Amino acid sequence: MNNSFQHAYPQFGNYKFDGRQRVVIENVSPELDGGKYPAKGVEDGRVAVEADIYVDGADTITAELCCRPAGSTEWKRSLMESMGNDRWTGAFNVGLPGLYEYTIEAQVDHFQTWKKGLIKKIDAEQNVSLDLQTGALLVEKGAARANKADAQKLTRFVTQLCADDTVKATTAALDEQLSILMDRNPDTTCQTTYDKVLSLTVEQKKAGCSAWYELFPRSWASEPGKHGTFNDCQRLLPMVAGMGFDVIYLPPIHPIGYTKRKGKNNALVAAPDEPGSCWAIGNRDGGHKAVHPELGTIEEFAAFVTAAEETGISVALDIAFQCSPDHPYVQEHPQWFTWRPDGTVQFAENPPKRYEDILPINFESDDWQNLWIELKSIFLFWISKGVKIFRVDNPHTKAFLFWEWAIASIREEHPETVFLAEAFTRPKLMARLAKIGYSQSYSYFTWRNTKQELQEYVTELTSSPLKHFMRANFWPNTPDILHEELQKGEREKFIIRLVLASTLSANYGMYGPAYELCEHLPVAEGKEEYLNSEKYEIRNWDLDRPGNIRAEITRINRIRKENPALQQSNNITFVHIDASPGNEHDKLMAYVKQSDDGRNIILTVVNLDQSRTQNGWLRFPLELFGLSHLHQFTVEDLLTGNHYDWNGEWNFVQINPRAMPAHIFRITLG
Repeated sequence: MNNSFQHAYPQFGNYKFDGRQRVVIENVSPELDGGKYPAKGVEDGRVAVEADIYVDGADTITAELCCRPAGSTEWKRSLMESMGNDRWTGAFNVGLPGLYEYTIEAQVDHFQTWKKGLIKKIDAEQNVSLDLQTGALLVEKGAARANKADAQKLTRFVTQLCADDTVKATTAALDEQLSILMDRNPDTTCQTTYDKVLSLTVEQKKAGCSAWYELFPRSWASEPGKHGTFNDCQRLLPMVAGMGFDVIYLPPIHPIGYTKRKGKNNALVAAPDEPGSCWAIGNRDGGHKAVHPELGTIEEFAAFVTAAEETGISVALDIAFQCSPDHPYVQEHPQWFTWRPDGTVQFAENPPKRYEDILPINFESDDWQNLWIELKSIFLFWISKGVKIFRVDNPHTKAFLFWEWAIASIREEHPETVFLAEAFTRPKLMARLAKIGYSQSYSYFTWRNTKQELQEYVTELTSSPLKHFMRANFWPNTPDILHEELQKGEREKFIIRLVLASTLSANYGMYGPAYELCEHLPVAEGKEEYLNSEKYEIRNWDLDRPGNIRAEITRINRIRKENPALQQSNNITFVHIDASPGNEHDKLMAYVKQSDDGRNIILTVVNLDQSRTQNGWLRFPLELFGLSHLHQFTVEDLLTGNHYDWNGEWNFVQINPRAMPAHIFRITLG
């Protein structure tokens, strides 16, 4: 190549610049920040890729999607398909968790270009004898590229194309077997390869679909008035598994500080027997690599993790990088904290609130490298005890560069690790955390309550580019958040929010047993904090309290597990409903989801009004499935077991919230 081209067109992998490369590849999706960050996939899943691919003129082109595990030298290739308007799509399958790579290759397909032109001339009854000779030359070159078996077959086609009998030559030219052979042996001389090798992080299945149940171990003693232990928690595993949850999330299990310990209902002074907030981590018994003595031992915790795994449940552990004033780090590494002019250490503040039982870590410390290494080692310690999933407290208040480094380096050795970001913060911060490695993110679902709010928010999350890297986890409540919609204690509202969380998102969770018991009293009017919050005291729960919704939770989780359409988030289409006279247009909400293979279709219809029956006419989008608007089909309500025959696209729906505030229909199109 002439030296004048060298600086402008450097080598790309094994491919050198060639001015005959006419195909353009651009606007690849997913491609995050020009390929700086990996997109996300799920173990044993399928990853779709789109791109603009075109060529000057009207030649036919072919494009291939290439993928491989990182470190491999061999690409696995699959043909891409045109979506029209020069947009192409393709997909590849991934296996075990880890890092994968993908790119796109495309070239002009001279054989198919020739064949299309030949067909047009035949249809126009023009002389094609010279065209057949041109085709013979193309096939002869194809034979030279092919293996022995294909070369022999192609050589026979060359002979047929050169025959004096134009009819026989034309028949050979249009033989589908010839197209198959030529497609199998393409001319890649002038192939264009996309100028980047893009990356994909493939995570374990529970990163893509999970049902979380949060509980405080200290409240689960077998005897009232006692402090619960890890051994006590093993008793709960059959109940939690029976309800259909596959992740148990434990708030911090570490020793709790004494200095400025918070009392009941966040009182500034704790009584002598009050346990304090478990997020005030550390005392003389240890810090982030120790367990609270009253919960048990490290060995008993590891046994609990093992017992949970045997029931199909993963234990998620809370990682909160903050310290009680009594934490060993404060004495051993004072440089990791901010000290005030009077010689006292800076506690956490959000004026006018003061969190004197918690010290934030200073990520601008001159000793930041040792700080990073130590914080990463906390994850590795608990991974060694069997933990694979971490819920990280307030990650948006820690350095992004730390998370990018820590998560990437942990995944190099432990690719099955899942990280959930508890970051109720500004959208760009939440997106950044997802982009740099967090598997899942808490979301604004708790504060999206109207039909318009929900539809707009879910559409935002499931639209490009967010859908390629941010997986929202929908929680109707947390120990910190009792939304005003739940504070009236209406059982129907708890079911409504449960249905929405569990069917809009493939990942959802709840703080229990407060949620299934419809716990609804706030600490004060206008506050979202629970009265008698378990964050500050040990609770004794009556699991069989009348009015609980455990049966509904169990049924919905079973429906999720039995229907692949509900095991992903980005495959959602909102459905139009015309309210009947006397009904409110914004109270009935419906959406349809379809599995990747198209065999499982779920239509969810929710009455957002917990007090009144709502009805209307629902338009099922039959065109999504290539069917006529007059098509007849069957729907089965998976919540009640009832079956209905629907005629065409418009059908009547009516929901009495006192009976069941939602339908989850499985569609059989026939």
